Amino acid sequence: MTMLNMPARRLGWFLPLAVACCLGSAKADVLDQPAVASERAATLVQLSVARAGSRLVSVGERGVILLSDDNGHHWRQAKVPVSAALTRVRFVDEKNGWAVGHSGVVLATHDAGESWSKQLDGMRAARLELDAARREDGDASRRAADASRLAEDGADKPFLDVQFSDAQHGMVVGAYGMAFRTEDGGHSWYSVMGHLAAADARHLYAIVKTPDALLLLGEQGTVLASADGGNHFGRVGFPGKGTVFGAVSSASGRILLAYGLKGNVFRSADAGANWERVELPPVSIMAGARLDTGGFLLVDESGQIYLGDNEGRQFHVVQRRAPMTDITLTVDGALVGSSVRGPVRFTAGGDKEVRKL
Repeated sequence: MTMLNMPARRLGWFLPLAVACCLGSAKADVLDQPAVASERAATLVQLSVARAGSRLVSVGERGVILLSDDNGHHWRQAKVPVSAALTRVRFVDEKNGWAVGHSGVVLATHDAGESWSKQLDGMRAARLELDAARREDGDASRRAADASRLAEDGADKPFLDVQFSDAQHGMVVGAYGMAFRTEDGGHSWYSVMGHLAAADARHLYAIVKTPDALLLLGEQGTVLASADGGNHFGRVGFPGKGTVFGAVSSASGRILLAYGLKGNVFRSADAGANWERVELPPVSIMAGARLDTGGFLLVDESGQIYLGDNEGRQFHVVQRRAPMTDITLTVDGALVGSSVRGPVRFTAGGDKEVRKL
C-alpha cells in the first residue's frame, strides 16, 4: 500500500515516520534481533537526535543508534538489542536516556548511549493495558474490548515520544492513544490509557513539560494537559485542527510553539493555556529547537529552515537542508538534525553545511 492510497487514519501517524518506510518493524522478531552493525550506519535513515551531556545520540531505522563525541563531525554505532525502527530519543541527564519506537519498544541507557536494554515492548504493553482495563473498568467495558484487540494485534503499534522528569519518573506515548508511565526508571510500567479518554484513541506524537503541567500533543489538534504529573489528563482548548507533531519551548517554559501538518504553528505565551496562530507557509513542520540566543528554529518537510525571534512571533527563511525529523544544539553552538541521509550538522544562519561524514 502506498502513501497515496493509505487510509487517512493510518496516514496521520505514518507521515512523520515516512522515512522509516521499512515498517517490517511490525514483525515481532525485530524485538529479538539486535541491530546489525554496518559501515554505512551513519548514512542510514535517522529519526531523532538528542544531547547526553556533550555527547550526541541519534536513533533511526533498523534499531541503529549512533554516537558522536565531537559535536556531530564523526559518528560510531552503538550496540542495540533490537532492530525495530526507533522514533525518538531523549536524555534526562548526561547518562540516563530512553529511546522508543516501532513494535512498542522502549530502550534505556545509563551510560550515555554506549549500551541499551529493552524495558518494554508492544506485546507486554498490550497485556498491561488489558489488565488495567479489566481491573479499572471491568471485563465487559469498551476499554477492555479495545485492549483485547490491542493484545490480539500483537507488537505492531509504535511509541512516538518519551519524556522523563528525572531518572525515575517518565512517560511514553504513541499510536492510538497508547500511554504508559513508570516511577522506577522503567523497571516497571503501567498503563494510563484509561485516563486519556479525551484523546479518543488518537495518535499522540509529543510530550511537553511546562512549569505548570504535562502536555500531550497529537492527531487532529489533540492537546491534553495534566496538572498532577501525568495521573489525569483533560482536553485543552486548541485552535488548530491539524495533527501536531511536536513543540518547542522557551528556557522558562512559558512560551510554547506547537507545530505540525501544513505549516500549522501555534504559539502560547502562558505555558499552553491559550494559543494563537503563527503565519508560515503551508508546508508541514517536522522539527523545532530553541537556540542559545533565545530564538527558535523550525524545519519543514522540504528541509526549509525558519529562524524565529525570542518571542516566537516572527520567522524568516535562513536556508534549506535535507528534510529533518528532529534537531538539537551541540556544545559548540552548531545544530545536528536527524535526516534520511543520517545525522546532518549545520549552523543556524550560514549557507555552508559544516558537517560531512
